[in-house]
Amino acid sequence: ALAAKGVKSLDAPVSGGDVGAQNAALSIMVGGDEDTFNTVKPLFDVMGKSAILCGPLSSGQTVKACNQILVAVTIAGVSEALTLGAKAGVDPLKIVQVLSGGLARCGVLENRGERMVNGDFDPGFRIRLHYKDLNIVQKTGNDFGVPLPVTSEVFELFKTAMVKGRGELDHSGLLTVVEDMSDIQART
Repeated sequence: ALAAKGVKSLDAPVSGGDVGAQNAALSIMVGGDEDTFNTVKPLFDVMGKSAILCGPLSSGQTVKACNQILVAVTIAGVSEALTLGAKAGVDPLKIVQVLSGGLARCGVLENRGERMVNGDFDPGFRIRLHYKDLNIVQKTGNDFGVPLPVTSEVFELFKTAMVKGRGELDHSGLLTVVEDMSDIQART
């Protein structure tokens, strides 16, 4: 029906995970022309809290890649912080509580911090899917000649998780790789 109205293609990846999908609170990154976006925006508004036209077709996918960089790097940073603190004798839950109130606060701490220190890695967004996305990110960086040195290091951590058979864990299960490297569990 939309095609009959002259509606063109859009790309519209989402962020917000399973909880965002269940609560119609997804962030929708859209690539395409403005007229088509405006035609289908009411549908996006039902699915998410925000739908933003990012630019021409494929721009939504590019912004999704940027999102996956930040989430992956943040998970790795939280994992390192929790492991360092635990190795130094600090209760990881206290670390989550303190860091959640300062400049270090972030969606990963808010949505996954307590689950991480409780060892709850039931999947919301699986390691294997984030690993797949980071493969796309690496290719995109290469295609555009953009070095991604931090992302490349985090990609290797995700690859290690995959090799260790942890692909079905929530992506916050990356903590287990950092724990292995430090010979300690950063859990309460």
